[in-house]
Amino acid sequence: MKILKNTTGNVTLSIVSALLMIGCTETQTKEAITTADYQDAAKHLSSNLNQYVYGSAERGRWTGDSIYTYQKKTKSGKEFITVNTNTSEKQAAFDHQKLAEALAGVLEVDVKPELLPFYGISHTSHNTIEFSIDGKTYSCNLDDYSISTVEASNNGKPNRNEYVAPNGKIAAYISDHNLWVRNLETGAKTQLTSDGKQDYGYATNNAGWIKNDRPVLKWSPDSDKIATFQQDARGVGEMYLTSTKVGHPDLEAWKYELPGDSIVFMLERVIIDIPTRKITRLKTNADYQRSTITDHVADWSGELLDAEWSKDGSKFAFVSSSRDHKIAELKIADAKTGAVTSVFKEKADTYFESGVDEVNWHVLFDSNEFIWYSERDNWGHLYLYDLQTGELKNQITKGDWQVRAVLKVDTEARKLYFTAGGKEEGNPYHDYLYSVNFDGSDLICLTPDKGTHRTQISPSWEYIVDTYSSTTNAPVTVLRNMKGEKILDLEVTDISELKANGWQEPIEFTTKARDGETDLYGIMYVPSSYKDSESYPVLNYIYPGPQSGSVGNYSFRAARSDFQAIAELGFVVVAVDAMGTPGRSKSFHDAYYGNMGDNGLPDNITTIKQLAEKYPAMDTTRVGIWGHSGGGYASTDAVLRYPDFYDVAVSSSGNHDNRNYEADWGEKWHGLLKTNPDGTTNYDSQANQLLVENLKGKLLLAHGTMDNNVPPSNTLLVVEALIKANKDFDLIMYPNKRHGYGDMTKYMMRKRWDYFVKHLKGVEPPKEFSLDEL
Repeated sequence: MKILKNTTGNVTLSIVSALLMIGCTETQTKEAITTADYQDAAKHLSSNLNQYVYGSAERGRWTGDSIYTYQKKTKSGKEFITVNTNTSEKQAAFDHQKLAEALAGVLEVDVKPELLPFYGISHTSHNTIEFSIDGKTYSCNLDDYSISTVEASNNGKPNRNEYVAPNGKIAAYISDHNLWVRNLETGAKTQLTSDGKQDYGYATNNAGWIKNDRPVLKWSPDSDKIATFQQDARGVGEMYLTSTKVGHPDLEAWKYELPGDSIVFMLERVIIDIPTRKITRLKTNADYQRSTITDHVADWSGELLDAEWSKDGSKFAFVSSSRDHKIAELKIADAKTGAVTSVFKEKADTYFESGVDEVNWHVLFDSNEFIWYSERDNWGHLYLYDLQTGELKNQITKGDWQVRAVLKVDTEARKLYFTAGGKEEGNPYHDYLYSVNFDGSDLICLTPDKGTHRTQISPSWEYIVDTYSSTTNAPVTVLRNMKGEKILDLEVTDISELKANGWQEPIEFTTKARDGETDLYGIMYVPSSYKDSESYPVLNYIYPGPQSGSVGNYSFRAARSDFQAIAELGFVVVAVDAMGTPGRSKSFHDAYYGNMGDNGLPDNITTIKQLAEKYPAMDTTRVGIWGHSGGGYASTDAVLRYPDFYDVAVSSSGNHDNRNYEADWGEKWHGLLKTNPDGTTNYDSQANQLLVENLKGKLLLAHGTMDNNVPPSNTLLVVEALIKANKDFDLIMYPNKRHGYGDMTKYMMRKRWDYFVKHLKGVEPPKEFSLDEL
């Protein structure tokens, strides 16, 4: 800076220098981020916006086919509505004032009719309803509004770790590595197995990051048999975590298989006859602990996946999957003898999946047929086969769209009901409900309105309660028949007050993928004060898959994470479902099979560049990226693999090297671990710690120290490499936290906001802003 002296000897600035200083001061003032800015941003979180959404139909429940009852949110509270399908009418489920007065007398507290202290009701008869308050069940006679307590014996209620049979009378549970059943009426307990032991127990739900004490099994329809397995975990490696506390830490150790392990979980399948307690071991090789839709063998309830019984319980169908998920083999077992017959086998070049949301193969024992799901023609479709010969009878669905979940197989009408995406015009991620005949004829879209559909179908499959929405259109709920015809309008969600309180519509967009041809879909958030004449850093939210995407669900939400909130701090936020994620064609999903280090990043980069051509205020010289879990992995990968594009990354709980993550996940998406003669492996290409020399920008890593999903060693591998490479970075370890951060979640959100504000906008964030106090 040039300095001049005036005639009095005082030091003055040149006019040019002074103007430059004034300009800098104005820019800094304009770019400053204050506590008030953070407070305004936080107004766009779901915890603050959801209160302005009214009129949606929630917590619906069918009572037979004639009565459907749901809860409607109102400005003052809630009300309960009943729909009568016989009369095609809806009305208040009861007199809210009378019930409030009756409850006040029973509970001895003031009860407001618009704030009844329960969620959901069930009709036990045409004039009686039941509901629960604080763990107690009450019955109300709607003729006189008399209320009584429904007594339930302790024996009649299943415990958390019990799996109740279809007849509701008995429940299975694990004790000392063996399987037992308890009579829910008498409390009597019966031991079914006796040779279970440590690391070789029955029905054990342990597949690495999925572990609990609830049994994994499949009840026969008559509740007389259980299909399960004896899990062989002997010799499988262990994972270790230690708590943080004063004094000696607690050690948590459990079986956790990793890619390349010579010994992994194996399942020895058994069928147990409850009345006789006879155990029949199936005469087949032990199976790998795999399924055709997930990286474990049970759903969240504990039900064994890839398993079906015949109606009479005489036969049991299951699918065996290879360790690398490439081979799926349908087998039928004789429940009495344990004899097993192989019916059909399919092998994929990459990995075989039987659906997106559900296991979609089904055996039709009565007609000697089976329905099979395959992506052999590049799209997920259904096929009808002869059960005896294994020969194809006909393809049921076909076209450039994807079947997602078979909801019902009507063997009498020979009709299927299923959800699918991509068949209707518009966003291919929207879900629709369809029906089709077994021979492929009479394909009907039963939910034709544009959007993502959530359905509740009556017990006899005569009526559909259909709720549909999109990213910018609030939910609408209607009653339909099984021809897809609308019978009655139920509710239209009111978001007028949401809009009045500053809600910003997300911008749903379409760009071209890395190949310049494939359409990509995503959403973008801009500040409410967005102007093309301004300049905004870009933030890229990422979850790379391969089992899900960054957006995936394009239904309505008042807020999607903190996307709009952080946009309000002066950023443009972009999330795109890149190639390598599900919901589209097989080739789309397979885009980076065997190369998880790709993470869909080329598609994220080209998307941001294309959007910047349309939105000139997007500053692609200042780009940040963030994500959690797989997104934590991908965001670190981004700033290391593309250091000239991504400037800042905030990465939490990332699986930075899948050799340190569960085997059945990594081996499905990257293949089996192979070591080359020079000591390198086919997994080196996906390991973030091997890329740390590329770091130019800013990187914040975070992990929970008790993360039993993605062990913290994944992040510490990167930390160690960064230190050895003499790289600057930032790290937060959350003591005693699992994969989610619990009561430290808001702290992490605030630290992420701070990091982007400081390193992309170049200003200091407000000190120690608290989201907890809002």
